[in-house]
Amino acid sequence: MRVRIVTPSGLYRETECSILNVRTIDGERGLLSNHMPLVTMLEIGKMNFVTEKGREEFAVAGGMLYFHDNLATLLVDSIESKDEIDLERALSSKKRAEERLAKNDVNIDMKRAELSLKRAINRISVKG
Repeated sequence: MRVRIVTPSGLYRETECSILNVRTIDGERGLLSNHMPLVTMLEIGKMNFVTEKGREEFAVAGGMLYFHDNLATLLVDSIESKDEIDLERALSSKKRAEERLAKNDVNIDMKRAELSLKRAINRISVKG
């Protein structure tokens, strides 16, 4: 099947794969060729797929998945491959988010801080 990943900046990647694993609002999903049509929202989480080069892993910051006729189109807020993730930056982002949440200040957007923490933890997890 074909996987097409699009970000707000444009086409990120297009490739062929044998299986696509994503985290959706309904839980983890694995898609194989000839899967039934599907439209679902993506959570902040890991995504991976298997190509002839092997398994490739990514950190996804939410979005949407549309699967039809062996084409998986992912519209994502942001995505980074395991190799693109800057671990020091992710650790720094995690620390800042934790500090914001610990302050419990009414002037801080807590939802935004929580999402920032989730994204940082996800990036750290994918990087290993």
